[in-house]
Amino acid sequence: MDVLLINPKCTATFWSFKHALRFASGKAACPPLGLLTVAGMLPEEWNLRLVDMNLRKLRDRDLESADMVMVSAMMIQRASATEVLARCREMGVKVVAGGPLFTSNPQDFTSLADHLVLNEAEITLPGFLDDLKNGKARQVYSSEQFADMADTPLPRWDLVKPGNYQTLMVQYSRGCPFNCEFCDITNLFGRVPRVKSADQVIRELDAVYSLGWRGQLFFVDDNFIGNKREVRKVLRNLVEWVEERKHPFNFLTEASVNLADDDELIDLMVRAGFDAVFVGLETPNEESLQECGKKQNCRRDLTAAIKKIQGAGMQVLGGYIVGFDSDDESIFSRQIKFIQESGVVTAMVGLLNAPPNTRLWHRLKSEDRLLPGATGDNTDGTINFIPRMDVDVLLEGYRDILRTIYSPRQYYQRVSIFLKEYNPQYRKRLKIRELKGFLKSLFFIGVLGNGASQWYYWKMMIKAALFHRESFAEAMTLMVYGYHFRRVARRV
Repeated sequence: MDVLLINPKCTATFWSFKHALRFASGKAACPPLGLLTVAGMLPEEWNLRLVDMNLRKLRDRDLESADMVMVSAMMIQRASATEVLARCREMGVKVVAGGPLFTSNPQDFTSLADHLVLNEAEITLPGFLDDLKNGKARQVYSSEQFADMADTPLPRWDLVKPGNYQTLMVQYSRGCPFNCEFCDITNLFGRVPRVKSADQVIRELDAVYSLGWRGQLFFVDDNFIGNKREVRKVLRNLVEWVEERKHPFNFLTEASVNLADDDELIDLMVRAGFDAVFVGLETPNEESLQECGKKQNCRRDLTAAIKKIQGAGMQVLGGYIVGFDSDDESIFSRQIKFIQESGVVTAMVGLLNAPPNTRLWHRLKSEDRLLPGATGDNTDGTINFIPRMDVDVLLEGYRDILRTIYSPRQYYQRVSIFLKEYNPQYRKRLKIRELKGFLKSLFFIGVLGNGASQWYYWKMMIKAALFHRESFAEAMTLMVYGYHFRRVARRV
């Protein structure tokens, strides 16, 4: 059977780094790890091809040569995924759909998809494949069970060209022990983190290493430290693995802020090569943290926690939210102050939204405050519920945050604060693709940039070269990211 795997197009979001990619060798930020993993579960005799619509357009001849299409998508890919399903239906190509978008909203796609294989593929895909083989496949396959991560196969990296991407990915765990009201992770993957064994993780790293990949590798876990006891075992093996290979990767992941409470865990992560971690910081408003159930952030000095992680050698990427019921009009200036003083350069500030079936979604539904049209992108200036604050005041305050923190001056100040705190344990060597990106930035920002961005770019280059040589690569990368963030902020 000829099967076409399709990764729908992502819009230009905060995390797409679309505008930064013009300075990089990669054409897209990340490959579709979910599809590649599902591919590892399909029958060996099937002929598989993959089209990533973030790299090229989907052509009619791609569909015409397929016996079946398999689509996986997240909420942010909804528009593109819907178009793909409609094209398949029009051309008479059988389509199978799965992933978070379809799992959260199956009722929206029953008229477009021949088969919906929902929840975790390790559980639901085998039943579909058996029924398909016997000619009695149903339309919907779902399960309330969670998969054993030991059953997850190696991704089929042979289906993509790694050089097309800026970052490759691996997954160690699923689920999160916390239950923040606005987060859909616990609905999708549960509150008990499920993990792969250390041997399993090493096999995945060996597979990526054998591709010839060197550079950033993203552990796409919902909370990498959700099971601290098990993650220590993995990290000890990882430290040994990277040291034997002279640190071929620099790792990025997501973790809760209580990472700052565990000196041993921080040390292991840094020794293993983690140099960046995304943390959901959300807000300096304690009442809003209590409101959304973000208990791990409550009653602590968040700025001190950030600086501790930075000082150990990991950049903190921060997620922030405005629009909680407990927020008043002072929240906008408070968020700006919080972000600026902490030196979190990559600060994703979003409007509160209610993903389907989250605790927030159910609460707002009971209060008759839900609105249609959730986009899956909380940074595009839209909101899917009626806020307590006047909506026009909320939107204008949100825009003011973005205009302020991503203005060249404020952004430069934040990079400077970060560099002062940051204490990298390993000095990065500029790789060929990074050197090309640096040279492009010299021209497009340093020469062609507008007055303010151009001025602060050169000012940062000189400052980093003189006082932060060990962090020069990080400093120049962040100045390129600033170009992307300013472009994204303008759309709001």
